[in-house]
Amino acid sequence: MEWEVVIGLETHVQLSTKSKIFSGASASFGAEPNTHACPIDLALPGCLPVLNKSAVEKAIRFGLAIDAKVANRSVFDRKHYFYPDLPKAYQISQFELPVVIGGRVSFQVENPDGSTYQKTINLTRAHLEEDAGKSVHGIVHGKTGIDLNRAGTPLLEIVTEPELRSSAEAVAYAKALHELVMWIGVSDGDMQKGNFRCDANVSVRPKGQKEFGTRCEIKNLNSFKFLQAAIDYEVRRQIELISEGGKVVQATRLYDPDNDETREMRTKEDSMDYRYFPDPDLLPLEISDEWIEEVRASMPELPEKTLARLINEYGISEADALQLISHRPLTEYFEKAAAKLKDKKIAANWVKGEVMAQLNAAELSIEESPVSAEQLGDILVRYSDGTINQKGARTVFSAIWEKKGDKVDELIETLGLKQISDTGAIEAAIDAVLAANPKMVEEFKSGKEKAFNALVGQTMRATKGKANPAQVNEILRAKLAQ
Repeated sequence: MEWEVVIGLETHVQLSTKSKIFSGASASFGAEPNTHACPIDLALPGCLPVLNKSAVEKAIRFGLAIDAKVANRSVFDRKHYFYPDLPKAYQISQFELPVVIGGRVSFQVENPDGSTYQKTINLTRAHLEEDAGKSVHGIVHGKTGIDLNRAGTPLLEIVTEPELRSSAEAVAYAKALHELVMWIGVSDGDMQKGNFRCDANVSVRPKGQKEFGTRCEIKNLNSFKFLQAAIDYEVRRQIELISEGGKVVQATRLYDPDNDETREMRTKEDSMDYRYFPDPDLLPLEISDEWIEEVRASMPELPEKTLARLINEYGISEADALQLISHRPLTEYFEKAAAKLKDKKIAANWVKGEVMAQLNAAELSIEESPVSAEQLGDILVRYSDGTINQKGARTVFSAIWEKKGDKVDELIETLGLKQISDTGAIEAAIDAVLAANPKMVEEFKSGKEKAFNALVGQTMRATKGKANPAQVNEILRAKLAQ
């Protein structure tokens, strides 16, 4: 039997606000346990929540980025369940009236043969909610500690329609969403800190069947590798179970990466089990059209528009442009470096090549680059106008990287890197090389192209690498043709 996989993702994105969603406590990561938990986060009697305006603005920003409807009126609800790190025994979330409704995300999916296809999936909603705390195991033998620093951290939960049909599509969507939330500045997307984590709802059905199969939800997948592995395992498990005459039971499962398997955590609750009702301590959230337009005016250019602009206006290939827009600070660095260049492809090649190689080796981000975008631009201007050759450009780049100087033109002079572009000087050097290498000249004239490259090399050595290579090639060919 042929099977069809049906996947929907719920993604919890931690919003990059300074304080929590309903209190003034710090939302920063890495503090000593329970030092960022205030009376509101602890649910002490008499403490009332106050909504964080910045979290709402980030939700609006996301809604605009995915072409969704931003609700003029939304409501916060209480979602009841017990868990040790949930102090109130309920979570403030949104249910029937979320802040963002609909929307879509487009992305590229790679086939096993390396080809790609475009896919667009629809989103059901995105709603604001607070995060729970964290259970900490193993610090005291046989006991579990509770760290409430994370309790109340603002989350945007983004829910797709069940339109994904493979683990590859799920991962491609998650990567596109991850890039988008960082691009528009609503989250830093740090998966190691749990700032971007996915729950995957997975079911299978015979190909051609309209009704969905029974789904299982795999919780808290915080890496793309685990997301793909967990879905692949769950698909195999469900197909084998049904094929052997069993039935899939709706449940919440966890993925165990050590054993590459999912395990049942609890039988899946439905919405009625959470006893949702509007939170009596929070007024409905009213968002005016004027506020939405203010947020729209502050939005950066979205990735698809940047991609089209780099291809059409900068003359960069789609593959290179996709690489350059993978991270907004990288795009900004490239555009600043390319600003003074007629041929923007030179900057693209350098950023993708030399710059990224050095950053990766030093384990630095583009924001931490010792060579600024403006300095790289100045280096490439001098390379483009023939002042220095490629080797000289790399030497200047390395000198700035190693903090041996910060002024490009001064370094070119100090390091003696200026190219010889004087035609007379180059002709004299070539004449001397031709006179000293008659055998190479004869080999070239008999059709051996390698001899030409050898003569170029001899000329460059004679000028200590300072001759303009383009001029050397042009003048040498002219002389050999005589």
